[in-house]
Amino acid sequence: MRILALLLAFLAGPALSQGFAGLGTQAEGFAVPARDPVFDFPADHGAHPAYRIEWWYLTATLTGEDGQDYGVQWTLFRSALAPRTAPGWEAPQLWMGHAGLTTATQHFSAERLGRGGIGQAGVTAMPFEAWIDDWSMRSTARTGEDALSALSLTARGGEFSYALDLNATGPLVFHGDEGYSVKSAEGQASYYYSQPFYEVTGTLSLPGGEVAVTGNAWLDREWSSQPLSESQDGWDWFSLQFADGARMMGFGLRDRAGGVFTSATWIAPDGTETAYGDGALRLTPLALTEVAGRDVPTEWQVELPARGVDIVTRPLNPRSWMNTSFAYWEGPIRFEGSHAGRGYLEMTGYE
Repeated sequence: MRILALLLAFLAGPALSQGFAGLGTQAEGFAVPARDPVFDFPADHGAHPAYRIEWWYLTATLTGEDGQDYGVQWTLFRSALAPRTAPGWEAPQLWMGHAGLTTATQHFSAERLGRGGIGQAGVTAMPFEAWIDDWSMRSTARTGEDALSALSLTARGGEFSYALDLNATGPLVFHGDEGYSVKSAEGQASYYYSQPFYEVTGTLSLPGGEVAVTGNAWLDREWSSQPLSESQDGWDWFSLQFADGARMMGFGLRDRAGGVFTSATWIAPDGTETAYGDGALRLTPLALTEVAGRDVPTEWQVELPARGVDIVTRPLNPRSWMNTSFAYWEGPIRFEGSHAGRGYLEMTGYE
């Protein structure tokens, strides 16, 4: 209960009106991202306690031996009460894990809460492992390879579990200005890079039994101290895998006044990235689904004219709702139009 009380105390009250989940809260005392970052690997795969918020976020689009599509999510969030480190219960790091598994007819979600400093949750850079309770994202890379080039992934909820092996076939990708990702007209930003080239094998455990799966996965790494402006209350984020091997990341951050700040990264099959700033990406909701008592846009037109992209996305399961402390929509999608493929969509801030 102490962990839960601390988490709620940190995230409750006025902070909730300052960006989704308090991500627009002022970062006084914490480090803030600066332009021209110099990343240090493997250290930067680990935690950054001088920054207020951080996550390790993986999504996978999978096909089962039964011929059905599936989606998997695994996320570990770190929130800091103060920009310092300390041992044991004095550690100011709070941890929250989310796991999801999506089928065409069902969506499962689970959440874990933990406190840093006592071994319940954390991240180590060498050897790389991110964990909370018995959920784990662990490096299986060979000596001399990037720690995120091969991973084993496990999580479980009340009615589901999964165990996946991931192997990257391409390099890390840096978003925005070489990893400095601007999120608002006011200049709020994060450090943001991805590994979008995983091939996946593994097993899903569902109420109906186990299913062997193969597919692709995408890992996002991001940290900041105030990644949103105070007026931004949610986002729509897409990761897209095209049939020709190219990838694309794009997001729109919604403002309470009605504006949307956009950003996109085009990723060539060899990993070469091209960044596109605010206004280059166009996101248009096409259809709403009532989910958890609210209307959520579950079909989208996504346009990036500079790359000839004009697609319509449709969800595997329009009711892919993450029933967690900060609820949101998260699930696999397929798309068609100028390009075809599949990917993942995350939408927050729909009340």
